[in-house]
Amino acid sequence: MTRPYLEIKGLKKSFALKPILRGIDLGLNQGERKALMGANGAGKTTLLRILAGLTAPSAGSVRIDGLDLVQDAQRVRRLVGFVGHQPYLYDDLTALENLLFFGRMYAVRDAQQRARALLHSIGLEKRAQERAGTLSRGQVQRLALARALLHSPRLLLLDEPHTGLDQQGNMLLETLVDEHVARGGAVLFATHQLEHAQKLGDSIVTLDNGRILSTRVGGDPCGAVSTGDWSLPGGQVMPASLESLKERS
Repeated sequence: MTRPYLEIKGLKKSFALKPILRGIDLGLNQGERKALMGANGAGKTTLLRILAGLTAPSAGSVRIDGLDLVQDAQRVRRLVGFVGHQPYLYDDLTALENLLFFGRMYAVRDAQQRARALLHSIGLEKRAQERAGTLSRGQVQRLALARALLHSPRLLLLDEPHTGLDQQGNMLLETLVDEHVARGGAVLFATHQLEHAQKLGDSIVTLDNGRILSTRVGGDPCGAVSTGDWSLPGGQVMPASLESLKERS
């Protein structure tokens, strides 16, 4: 049996004795995109930060392309692109300078050409010489997406990627994800919006209090939001509106 590109087993994380993740088992194959849903505090951001190498796990194991997340940290980082709540950009550098800086960090070949191609893809080629600190929230989010894709990662991790994006920005995001998956990449993203989860993902994983509550194969073929209920372990039923999971702190 082929091992998933991303393989998570028994992953746990606690902060000051407070458990955040309580034993996550999850797999993601190449060419697959999976959505993470759940209320605030469910563990979505913590999970993505661990996979991005920004937070250390407390227990369990993570393998990406067969490499151990902890033991092979340097090699794993080159396989991962991450867009989080913070854009990880330098306000005083221009859009192009930001991409070139990260290009040097990842030793990207033909970084200048790659950076300009991405600026064109995200619709910011005319703002290449403008400082990141002067860009709008949506433009910064686009630039963060370009930064995450710059070194051609195999695994793309997105935490609320639609934040700040207008309709055109959302369309650009969908195109970038489609192209990434078409090249054999994998995508794991967190969202609060069921419509975004169904439109961008092949399947939806629901987290609650640090545990996986359910996994659902993606939405209907036309992309419409389903109004049906989701079956959960133990015969429970959760409405598609996720009302029962709202705003736990």
